[in-house]
Amino acid sequence: MKKYLFLPILCFLSLLATAQNAQKQPFKGVIGNAEYRIYIKMNLYENNVTVPGQEIFGELPGFMGDSIDSRKWLFTSAKIHKNTAQLAITNDYGSEDLVATLTFNKDNTYTLKQVEGSNMKIARQRKWKKLAKTLVFIPKE
Repeated sequence: MKKYLFLPILCFLSLLATAQNAQKQPFKGVIGNAEYRIYIKMNLYENNVTVPGQEIFGELPGFMGDSIDSRKWLFTSAKIHKNTAQLAITNDYGSEDLVATLTFNKDNTYTLKQVEGSNMKIARQRKWKKLAKTLVFIPKE
C-alpha cells in the first residue's frame, strides 16, 4: 500500500519542480505561436542553441523558426532584465536585422515586440508575409 501512495507523491513533486524551474529560467526552452505556425527555441542564459542545418553560425542565444519553411531568424545577442529580454535579431541570410523585446508575462505567455529595424517576414505560398509587430507565444511541452 505504501508503494502505491509513494508513486503519485513522487510524480507530483517532479511536476512541481519542473514548473518552478520554468519560472526561474523563463528564457530557456521552446515557445510557439499557432496563428503563424512559428516557434522560438532559446537559452538566453547560456547562449548555447545551435540552429539545425545551419551549424556554421555556432552557438547562439536562440532563433525563431517556421513550421512550414526552413528559414530562420537568428538571435545574435540577448540581454535579460527581470522579465524582459532585449534581442538583436537577423535573418539567416544576414540581409535584414532588427531589435525586439521578449517579455515573460504573468499568465505564462510571452510577448515578442519588434522595436526597431526591419520587419520580420515568413514565406507563405511563394510570397513574403510580414509578421505582426507584436506576437504572443505560449510554452510548448
